[in-house]
Amino acid sequence: MPGVGLGVDVHRYGGAGPIWIGGVEIPSEQGLVGHSDADVLCHAIADAILGAAGLGDLGEHFPSEDERWRGAASTAILSQVVAMLAPEGLVLQGVDGTVIAEAPRLAPHRRAMVQALAEVLELPEGAVSVKLKSSDGLGLTGRREGVAALAIATLAAAKSQSAP
Repeated sequence: MPGVGLGVDVHRYGGAGPIWIGGVEIPSEQGLVGHSDADVLCHAIADAILGAAGLGDLGEHFPSEDERWRGAASTAILSQVVAMLAPEGLVLQGVDGTVIAEAPRLAPHRRAMVQALAEVLELPEGAVSVKLKSSDGLGLTGRREGVAALAIATLAAAKSQSAP
């Protein structure tokens, strides 16, 4: 069933940096706490893809109790999620993600995020949008307690490969 999915993820700050967002290592005094590398954007995109495909959510497929994913690169998780689409007869058309953070400054890394995500998602860069926002001092991101991300993924039915 082709569709559109929404994903959301939040990780709190803790420990030493750097942090990973959108598959890109970003210098930061503080790290993000998570079972994997805590890449909020990759997690939100993965959740959006799973939702659009009707395949549940990230926690079902990659539970925090599963030691195989401890410290794992979230791009590997995202790659696994993309691989789940073909058996369902689906293809990823595009993703749109928003990261909400007060610090560190993410704008200099946006292009690298688009490139990294396009590669792992097997999409042209034009089908991957990354937006960066602050919350103007409001909420958990405004208080610099953590980083949040939202994403939308659009899927389509795969074209059948019929014989000539």
